[in-house]
Amino acid sequence: MSAGVIRTDPAIERPQRLAELQREVRELIVELRPEVVAIERVFFQHNVSTAMTVGMVSGIVMAEAAAAGCDVAEYSPNEIKQSVAGWGGADKQQVGQMVQTLLGLSEPLRPADTADAVAIALCHLAQQRSGSSRVHPSAGISGGVR
Repeated sequence: MSAGVIRTDPAIERPQRLAELQREVRELIVELRPEVVAIERVFFQHNVSTAMTVGMVSGIVMAEAAAAGCDVAEYSPNEIKQSVAGWGGADKQQVGQMVQTLLGLSEPLRPADTADAVAIALCHLAQQRSGSSRVHPSAGISGGVR
């Protein structure tokens, strides 16, 4: 298993950070050759600036995945929490602990965003097994330019 977080330099202007993210996502898709990219569906957030950035990042990932021929599955935050932690209201720490438990890891994934990304993948696998996955011919990812 491999998991990680793409970080960009906050001192760089947003367009350059997004371009860097796009390059890295493209390289990962070429390297890993996924059939499906599972993402967290962007929902309303109280912080409009954060919501806009997350939407931009999701759009980049969707476009790169679609261009590479990947299917995309989108899941709501509650679907992910329900699938991984058994409760749609689970907090970030509970999700991280369940990811650790489900994967039999000796310690939690760090940073916590890594556990969130793995939780999305685990949610997709669970949905596939239950036959209720919603796979779309477009693509995406959850996160933001931090």
